[in-house]
Amino acid sequence: MTDSDLRQLIIDELEFEPSLDASNIGVAAKDGIVTLSGHVTSYAEKMAAERAARRVKGVHGIAQEIEIRYSTDKKINDDEIARRCVNIITWDTTLPEGKITVKVERGWVTLSGEVPWHFQRVAAESGVRKISGVTGITNLITIKARVQPGDVKQKIQDALKRSAEVEANAIRITVTDSGVRLEGKVNDWREREIVEKAAWSVAGVMAVDDRLTV
Repeated sequence: MTDSDLRQLIIDELEFEPSLDASNIGVAAKDGIVTLSGHVTSYAEKMAAERAARRVKGVHGIAQEIEIRYSTDKKINDDEIARRCVNIITWDTTLPEGKITVKVERGWVTLSGEVPWHFQRVAAESGVRKISGVTGITNLITIKARVQPGDVKQKIQDALKRSAEVEANAIRITVTDSGVRLEGKVNDWREREIVEKAAWSVAGVMAVDDRLTV
């Protein structure tokens, strides 16, 4: 596939994505490395553009240079953004009450605290991502260990074997006190995300060091 072909496939995928307006997004491709540029109106759109690009076969890496531009009449102060973030987190019944804190500085949200499961860490960030005025997110929420490390590797291997989209034998899994390290080669970004999700889905996994190559 040529760089030009890959670029066009990504443009088509961006235009197909219903959650964003791709008219102001630029795309460049070189040897499987894609650069996204231009501007959008929200952080959610910025992340949607990146996810759309990752879905395209042949993409090996992404340089994210999209800016977020809010109209001056829609600019929201940090206090209001923080209030909305707290409300979103409080209203989500899957999140433990009082365990997540929010800090906002110039639209950039920092989440901290401790939760039992990775999906809760993801849910908190996903909820905040949709709030108008957010320019970026730093997720410092940690996972509280719930199982012995010896059980983790086997559970990840079992999950990969159940997946029809992953060649489980090509993935090397190492479990340490600090988390899980994934090594090996996968066919595309989607397969890489499936492997990483399998690792995060095991209770007690506090960190995933993804060294998989595409």
